[in-house]
Amino acid sequence: MAETVVFSLIDRLVPLLTPEAKLLRGIRGEVADIKYELESIQSFLKDADARAAAEEDMSEGVKTWVKQVTEVAFRIDVAIDQYLLQVAQHGPHRRGFTGFVHKTTHSLKTLKPRHKIASEIQEIKASVQKIKARSERYGFQSTGQGSSSGARNVRWQDPRMASLFLEDVAVVGIESPKDELLGWLIKGDPYRTVVSVVGMGGLGKTTLAKKVYDHHMMREHFDCHAWISVSQSYNMMDLLRSMVKQFCKARNEFPPEGIDSIDKMSLISKAREYLQEKRYVLVFDDVWEIDFWGEIEHALPNNTKGPRILITTRKLDVANFCKKSSRAKIHNLQPLPPKKAWELFCKRAFQFEHGGHCPPMLEKLSHDILEKCEGLPLAIVAIGGLLSTKDKTLFEWQKLHDSLGFELGINPHLAGVSKILSLSFEDLPYNLKSCFLYLGMFPEDYSIVCGKLIRQWIAEGFVKAKEGRTFEEVAQEYLIELIHRSLVQVLEVNFDGNVGQCRVHDLFREIILQKMKDLSFCHVLSKQESHFEGLTRRMSVDGVSYNVLKGFEDAHIHSLLFFNINEFPISFMGKFLQNFKLAKVLDFENTPLDHLPEEVGNLFHLRYLNLNNTKVKTLPNSIGKLQNLETLLMWETAIQEIPVTINMLHKLRCLIVRYFDAKMEMSLNMIGGVKLHWSIGCLKALTELLNVDANYGGVKLIEELGKLSQLTNLALVNLTRETGRALCVSIENMNCLKDLFVSSINEDEVIDLQPISSPPKCLQYLRIRGRLAKLPDWISELQHLVSLKIYWTRLSDDPLIAFQNLPNLAKLILGIKAYNGEQLQIGKGGFLKLKELCLRDLSELNSLNIEKEAFPLLEKLGIGDCPQLKEVPSGFQHLKNLKELEITDMPTEFEKSLDPEQGSHYWIIEHVPSILLYHKVRKGVYGYETHNLRSKDLERSRGQTINQDDDNKNNISGDDISASVEKGKQVIST
Repeated sequence: MAETVVFSLIDRLVPLLTPEAKLLRGIRGEVADIKYELESIQSFLKDADARAAAEEDMSEGVKTWVKQVTEVAFRIDVAIDQYLLQVAQHGPHRRGFTGFVHKTTHSLKTLKPRHKIASEIQEIKASVQKIKARSERYGFQSTGQGSSSGARNVRWQDPRMASLFLEDVAVVGIESPKDELLGWLIKGDPYRTVVSVVGMGGLGKTTLAKKVYDHHMMREHFDCHAWISVSQSYNMMDLLRSMVKQFCKARNEFPPEGIDSIDKMSLISKAREYLQEKRYVLVFDDVWEIDFWGEIEHALPNNTKGPRILITTRKLDVANFCKKSSRAKIHNLQPLPPKKAWELFCKRAFQFEHGGHCPPMLEKLSHDILEKCEGLPLAIVAIGGLLSTKDKTLFEWQKLHDSLGFELGINPHLAGVSKILSLSFEDLPYNLKSCFLYLGMFPEDYSIVCGKLIRQWIAEGFVKAKEGRTFEEVAQEYLIELIHRSLVQVLEVNFDGNVGQCRVHDLFREIILQKMKDLSFCHVLSKQESHFEGLTRRMSVDGVSYNVLKGFEDAHIHSLLFFNINEFPISFMGKFLQNFKLAKVLDFENTPLDHLPEEVGNLFHLRYLNLNNTKVKTLPNSIGKLQNLETLLMWETAIQEIPVTINMLHKLRCLIVRYFDAKMEMSLNMIGGVKLHWSIGCLKALTELLNVDANYGGVKLIEELGKLSQLTNLALVNLTRETGRALCVSIENMNCLKDLFVSSINEDEVIDLQPISSPPKCLQYLRIRGRLAKLPDWISELQHLVSLKIYWTRLSDDPLIAFQNLPNLAKLILGIKAYNGEQLQIGKGGFLKLKELCLRDLSELNSLNIEKEAFPLLEKLGIGDCPQLKEVPSGFQHLKNLKELEITDMPTEFEKSLDPEQGSHYWIIEHVPSILLYHKVRKGVYGYETHNLRSKDLERSRGQTINQDDDNKNNISGDDISASVEKGKQVIST
């Protein structure tokens, strides 16, 4: 764990040692010495990390030494930031004679900061050398001198051992997964099949596997069986020997002669020979590495007797790897549902008292404690066991509830929970450890927007460049790996399969908070803990009062995230920015911030600035001084114009803006474009540029956009016929474009997008709002298009003909005057991958015909505001996979025909599980009420939204009209 700090620091020192790094002239050698010393210390820290992970005895000397390493790493990090800030404040170099004079002046001006950092580095170097010498006196063993795998012989009591011997009465909630696994193992085809149980630590994978393994049907079905505990540190030869011996024992046979002395190849051959004609079953419990299967599979013949291998693992990649050479099935084990969790809790907490039932006075607190377990059996058993030793009083229950995070670190009853969960963290590579720790900066039960998280990781420097990949793509890979390792929970998946929102388990968060504290990684300033002393470079501020904020000063902080802040006075910001000159990440989203002072330009290191949903009205001109700014977010603010100085930010990658006025009615122009100077073409690093007013910059702006060849996301509003034509030329230069949104200046303005002869090959999301002379031919050529939404286009020809053969189209919306025709026809075999279709406000539409075998994957269908469509469209009965049908403000005849008791067409949609009727009852996008056709009493429920469209502000792609429409419709129904 401690090595994480040094690892990231060494990574940061490397650029300062390159020939181009002239800033540290004269002291580069000293920096190199520090780097080499830190690399030497790093090997000792690996061993210290391994010891800490195993929780073996660690002397106070070692603990002190690790603490000192962390502190000196902190000093180096801060020293580099301070020096670079001081040098930057003296201005850039210039060319020619003026440049020579400026260079001489610059050298004189930077003499003092160079001398200062030289002295600081000398002191740091001496400290590092002392730390290294101290480690040698303690006799620390590096991983290079002796494997730390021995440290896995842990002294803490592993609760997984107990799970192998649990009586059936002590096990709760595994009936359904047990039956499923038994079916997979006993039935199915006769070839070798690998069944994997995947889930986070503590979910009960071992318990489930053992109950399946011990089932009488397994013993009756298979010729021989073996159980192998693998874990993180294993010896393949020992596993192979154990496997063969267990198989022989199961058949009352002697193991092959010489099995304890033969070499690896002979051992594999013996195993294959023994199993060649047998129906065998084998359990590999707790597998961590994907290459484990690649090695062990050679000993397991793929015969036709129906052999089965059952694997438990925390990593989805381990399960997927088995697919390369075997038939495979994966069971993602889920947390216990609330009723089962309560049953298990009561069994443990009151096993010898109160007849196994919770006393009424303790019920509320017990449920509150249980909520923190979030259905994790390991935690429920451990916490319930701890409570069984306590007096059954409100005082004792409340004390544990309030200090559960602290107890996880020190209470022997809970040590197993902490260790089991921590193993997943310790197994992470060092770049992912920092990414995972960063999740602790978000409040408990917080839904983390993945696009936002990824940008913050990039700003922090956690994401390393990969050839052929953008930083965003690499960061997305990091997130997916954390998910596959069962460390991050997915909350929302967009229709295209991308993760929209995620979170961490509450108990994992408690462990993260402790590790953040140990590493000085971050401190959470909250109502419960509003005071802080010590070292940290990051601060998460959650719900504290203004009095706490104004008294907080720490010049070393480089990342600040704010949550649940109610007051941000204008007078506060000037002093605030003075106190945090080394800031790299500032996130003010959803705070009452209403002013950004000129002093913000002094934040030389700032890489990420989030003003989303604040009250800020203007950006200061000094924004152009933020030479390192990469992300600038201003979604739903009062900012209408961006200063021309923005064009000085040559590292800017992401500029997402949207002017918001609460008085805006739903119309073509409801998405407020922000005015941007036409000379935007100098920002070559831009990958995302959303909601720019194309009319303000005119043709010049559009032509400049053609220079931004790295753009992946582009959203333009207020297009005219002239700027539309210019856009067609510029788009042909955007080979990386994945998401395009264009909107015309008014309903009558015709924008011509036909001239694009070579559209971006990677385009996945296309949204068009505004009148078209005709549907552009190139749309039907977009092989990678996933989502297509068109509004106000007034097309006269059936557009579905052009769209139905798009091979990857998953979502299609024809909304608000998109089509003026009377009929829509979906032919046989059309829209093979479409999952969601919405037809809205098509005033002339009177016929919709869906042929058999069209929309084979359609799950959600919305129809609304089509006054001429009197009957349920022909072919709805063919949509066998339809799960949701939403009907909005349709004619009375249409709705009556769907009545479950008297409707003549109810039989057509009878197979659809969810059918909702929406009616407009008041102005605004939230003014809908809903009827649930499936409820018996059809009671009405008003106004509380539960979801938003996938293109809302929480995602990278931006926004469109459907977000507001659907947000208004989607209400909790009875």
